[in-house]
Amino acid sequence: MEEFPQLRTIVEEGFENPENVNIALDYLGKSRGIQKTKELAVKHANLAAEAIDSLPESDDEEVRKSRKALVELTQIVITRTK
Repeated sequence: MEEFPQLRTIVEEGFENPENVNIALDYLGKSRGIQKTKELAVKHANLAAEAIDSLPESDDEEVRKSRKALVELTQIVITRTK
């Protein structure tokens, strides 16, 4: 909506009308919205990984495995295709 303010009207009307879906998809295809969303997701995934890494160290193997899995999950979320 930053790039195409007229899209706000379409969104407010809703998507019951298939034409609104087509219009919204057209605007989306012309915008940087998807790229900006991906960039924001990467930023938040990195912040999450940093937060996990900042937790106190533990000698407990299960805790270490869990932390590693959480950090890996931050990357899986941003690289998944579906």
